[in-house]
Amino acid sequence: MAGIWIAILSGILMSVQGVFNTDVTERSSLWVANSWVQMTAFAVCLVLWGITDRSSFALLLEVRPRYVLLGGVIGAFITLTVVKSMDIMGPAQAVLFIVIAQMISAYVIELIGLFETEKADFSVQKLIGMAIAIGGVILFQWERK
Repeated sequence: MAGIWIAILSGILMSVQGVFNTDVTERSSLWVANSWVQMTAFAVCLVLWGITDRSSFALLLEVRPRYVLLGGVIGAFITLTVVKSMDIMGPAQAVLFIVIAQMISAYVIELIGLFETEKADFSVQKLIGMAIAIGGVILFQWERK
């Protein structure tokens, strides 16, 4: 149950962050806003690391496979693409597409076992669930005239 609440909180925070970042971008520039987001996230992480963890950053040298260290690089592009999509489509519509893309890509990663994840069996129920979600996006987009 805790996982569900944490996921819900994550979704709420991502939506609020996207709106905030889009506003900062409109008042500055795309790369200034993205840099600010990443720098403030780094600062918060350093403070929380200092309070709670204190493990050595040298442990990063032991991380294998090395490509998983690219999460921060991906994070910069996540911020960029969320800001641009919200600017173009608005928050609700952008988040719908983002969530659908997350769901489909996560399921494909599980099915294939990409990035050393545990391979999942194909599930008709999950396929139906994704189809319903995509149908919801279509319904959300549909405007009566």
